Amino acid sequence: MSYGGYGSGYGAPPGAPPPGGGYGAPPPGGYPPPSGYGSYPPPGGAPGGYPPPRGAPPGADPQLWNWFAAVDTDGSGHINAQELERALINGDWTPFDLDTVKMLMSIFDADRSGTIGFNEFAGLWKYIKDWQNVFRHFDRDRSGSIDGQELREALSQFGYQLSPQLLDLVQRKYDVKASIPSALRGPAPGISFDRFVRACVAIKQLSEAFKNLDTDRDGWIQINYDQFMHTVLTLP
Repeated sequence: MSYGGYGSGYGAPPGAPPPGGGYGAPPPGGYPPPSGYGSYPPPGGAPGGYPPPRGAPPGADPQLWNWFAAVDTDGSGHINAQELERALINGDWTPFDLDTVKMLMSIFDADRSGTIGFNEFAGLWKYIKDWQNVFRHFDRDRSGSIDGQELREALSQFGYQLSPQLLDLVQRKYDVKASIPSALRGPAPGISFDRFVRACVAIKQLSEAFKNLDTDRDGWIQINYDQFMHTVLTLP
């Protein structure tokens, strides 16, 4: 199996987003009120008639704690994927794709309990905010979605020189509107924020899996069925 011969290495997109300055940096001054891609529903009381949140633990960001407590509907101190999905929205007010939510949970659910506590939630929130900056950087036309050219530029900057055929496959896989007839589609086709994050993480993990198997770094690997299935089944 060949890596394809495109580009000059495996690269490293923001699987955690890039540290320091630039488009991957966290916003200055702490956590701003949510807006745009990957936001929580606007403040103004707990959503859906939930009870008022409990007091924030010592040292916690009060606004971030309020969002967490509003999502934690049973007051358990932890939230699951379904609760998180109800809290996350894209810039066009569409809910996050559940598969993306599950991927985010898998990244931050350190103890593999199927839920995340407040500290894990705070890390997830920062991760989303960093990805917002990445998304805005590459959404050149400010359409609220990533088109084919913008996707190519993003992956290229992350170090992944995908062939035109692979880029087209990524677009068709992650642009949910691409398969809808144009008369019914509504907004122009493009990859939404949540699916852009999932696509980039998937490409990163696939490339890292290939790199681990390509021990002589010649761009070719030979694997058996079990190795192939293990690689595929451990991806987001």
